[in-house]
Amino acid sequence: MPTTTRRPAAGKRQAPRTGTRKKRQSFPFRPLILLLLVIVAMGVIVNLLARSPLFNQDRVPGWVDVQLIQVNGAGRRGERLADVKDIAIHYVGNPGTTAQQNHDFFDQPDTTVSAHFLIGLEGEVIQCIPLSEKSSATNERNLDTISIEVCHPEVNGKFTDASYASLVKLTAWLCDHFDLGREHVIRHYDVTGKLCPLYFVENPAAWEQFLQDVKDY
Repeated sequence: MPTTTRRPAAGKRQAPRTGTRKKRQSFPFRPLILLLLVIVAMGVIVNLLARSPLFNQDRVPGWVDVQLIQVNGAGRRGERLADVKDIAIHYVGNPGTTAQQNHDFFDQPDTTVSAHFLIGLEGEVIQCIPLSEKSSATNERNLDTISIEVCHPEVNGKFTDASYASLVKLTAWLCDHFDLGREHVIRHYDVTGKLCPLYFVENPAAWEQFLQDVKDY
């Protein structure tokens, strides 16, 4: 005798099936964890950039008086440095003048020379050109050097003790800032043969002592 399958009566709902499947539980903390991971990753990237000389190139210590001269197409052309390979030392060649006077000379529209830094007779340090730009001090090496001009009281070009101490301090800081070995310190004389800085050219032992003082700083 054939069996028949009963169908539910019209209008009646079937009872829900009971099974062993479990509903997937949502994980409300997952977006929060992803957000935290993104924040941590961004923090690491920013920290690495902040330590990079390229990102942090124009920052200088608080003991530097920043007085950037105007872009005039000559003394300050506004052109970026290709690289920083050496720190070039100069003397102003104008006995008895101050760092401020030399800065103001650089800042004239018709002046064609400049330096990144000026060190005065009392050891004051003035920045004239951003560290990311070329100065007009070291001829063909303007494209890859940071230049420092130092004031001097006498014609012989010898620096005062205060000027010398600031020169050692600034040169050592620049070497560290640009991750240069202390051997990457040169004279203008080493580029062109010009007697600059005069005292260091005419007194090689004084130059060697300066390099040693920078290394020991």
